[in-house]
Amino acid sequence: KHVMNEINELIDNPNRYFEHFGKGGKPQSKIDNSLQQIYYGAPGTGKSHAIDKDKIVTKENSIRTTFHPDSDYASFVGCYKPTVAQGTNSITYAFCPQIFTEAYIAAWENPDKNIFLIIEEINRGNCAQIFGDIFQLLDRKNGLSEYPVKADKDLANYLGKRLSVGLRGIANGNLQLPPNFNILATMNTSDQSLFP
Repeated sequence: KHVMNEINELIDNPNRYFEHFGKGGKPQSKIDNSLQQIYYGAPGTGKSHAIDKDKIVTKENSIRTTFHPDSDYASFVGCYKPTVAQGTNSITYAFCPQIFTEAYIAAWENPDKNIFLIIEEINRGNCAQIFGDIFQLLDRKNGLSEYPVKADKDLANYLGKRLSVGLRGIANGNLQLPPNFNILATMNTSDQSLFP
């Protein structure tokens, strides 16, 4: 009976589980204090809704994706793909950035703005295959990645062209998450088709 009351309370007020009170007893975003956060629960319990309703996450400062069994590093970070050169019919190969790279650039280019990478169904994909060495960047100290990783040459070249001169986002060919880069994820705890 207690569990059913909790479930009904969560359905009626999903933000109850995702807010805490700051100075003066005013509700503030729990996201304010966490650079990486996973919302978990059964289907339909308001995980995505809680992220969408948080006052600091907006359409302008968030980028969303959904993991699935076919997700991989190339579909998350980017890779070279054949493209048709503008104004010609010739095919060339160009680095095609994906959602992580887009969020990474947005965070480094807008240091005074929180950027949120929202990953729906994080446990439906093989996270080791999807994140690769980016996992190392999730260890943070004072908001920055404590252990930068060497970007592969394709990604390093792309970021070197896209990021403003002087930004640490690709200094010495290394990736490092800035303090305004936030990762929010949802995880379905009742799904049977998940990666362990």
